[in-house]
Amino acid sequence: MDKSMLGGDMPQLSEEDNVRMSTMIDQLQIRDSLRMYNSLVERCFTDCVDTFKHKSLQKQEESCVRRCAEKFLKHSMRVGMRFAELNQGAATQD
Repeated sequence: MDKSMLGGDMPQLSEEDNVRMSTMIDQLQIRDSLRMYNSLVERCFTDCVDTFKHKSLQKQEESCVRRCAEKFLKHSMRVGMRFAELNQGAATQD
């Protein structure tokens, strides 16, 4: 969640509540980032790593993981941009 979506400073809240709200938003952003990272790792590992015969990734597995991560991040960025567009459109309709 972007703090700017809440209108920056929230004058209807006390300074203490403002700080508490800001901290909560930061924690939610960290949690969401970790979930996205874990989802990326799990998906790419499951799709790309076939065997545990070697200590490190084989070239084929490494390139698969790289492509998978790039696709995942591009998709996430696109979804985020689209969400922001929709959110901005909804805000201008009010």
